[in-house]
Amino acid sequence: MGKTNTDQAIISGIIKGDERILKVFYRDNIRYIQGYILRNDGTMQDVEDIFQDALVVLYQKLKSGALEIHVPVKTYFYGICKNTWRSRLRKKQKTTTDDDLIINKEIVVDYITTEIENKEREHLYRKHFQKLSNDNKNLMLLYFEGKSAKEISKITGYTEGYTRKKKFDVKKQLLTMIEKDPLYDELRITA
Repeated sequence: MGKTNTDQAIISGIIKGDERILKVFYRDNIRYIQGYILRNDGTMQDVEDIFQDALVVLYQKLKSGALEIHVPVKTYFYGICKNTWRSRLRKKQKTTTDDDLIINKEIVVDYITTEIENKEREHLYRKHFQKLSNDNKNLMLLYFEGKSAKEISKITGYTEGYTRKKKFDVKKQLLTMIEKDPLYDELRITA
């Protein structure tokens, strides 16, 4: 659920030209693209150029409304960057090995890697969620179902204000447990 919402926010942010979303998108994706281009005969200037060009391509495809993305937006964006860079290398005649099959395979590999990381994050979250008291678990499950504080207070018998405070406290408790887990640091490094 969260991933789709995030992707939706990224897509609408790119279409609207939302400065904040674009900055976050840049920050979250530049390192990977930089690594790829620098490993393949590129310079830092090439990295910036390719990122901007790929963003324009993505913007145009999203704006047209004709694009159906079946992988996360960032995975699709990597594909555009790699495609654009290979095309530029071909023009410079530095490489002759390129076809869509290679790019598609790389997109799939990136997608699988992302999915594995997401599964590990989900596992970490579930592991610590199970450690919560039954009351706290039930409260969070009601929030995940999309119920409002008002609806939850009727079900639990808590006041609306207490329900909000308790949700905040439980989320904080869960986050603290997750951050103390050694796997958390590992996942942060690969993210």
